[in-house]
Amino acid sequence: MERILIVHGPNLNLLGDRNPDVYGAASLAQINELLSERAEAMGLEVRFVQSNHEGELIDALHRERHWADGVVINPGALTHYSYALRDAVEAIAPPAVEVHLSDIHHRESFRRVSVLQDVCATQVSGKGAQSYVEAMERLRSEDS
Repeated sequence: MERILIVHGPNLNLLGDRNPDVYGAASLAQINELLSERAEAMGLEVRFVQSNHEGELIDALHRERHWADGVVINPGALTHYSYALRDAVEAIAPPAVEVHLSDIHHRESFRRVSVLQDVCATQVSGKGAQSYVEAMERLRSEDS
């Protein structure tokens, strides 16, 4: 695994400002910087996409499907109801890891359901920005 697409869903552009007690104090730019540094240390190339629009995320997955060897995706609230995003993840060839900053399994009942989970290789949640790092490590080890 050499190239990883990192997909950030709705409202993640507000990280650092939005509920820092739940999602942490790091901004999206800080998380992307951390991921870029870790990717470089692991010999990986990363590309980032963030959108508050479901269709733009789907278009990015379609567009990057031949470039990416793996996908790390934090679908945000789309996790719980977006069958269109689920279908896009299922339709592309690269394996995907679903990530969440907070532990969705110990939050409100509606947040405990992921419609993407069964089309992703695995899910990492509740580890803050480290959820993304662990996802990259899992994709890399899957390639070994």
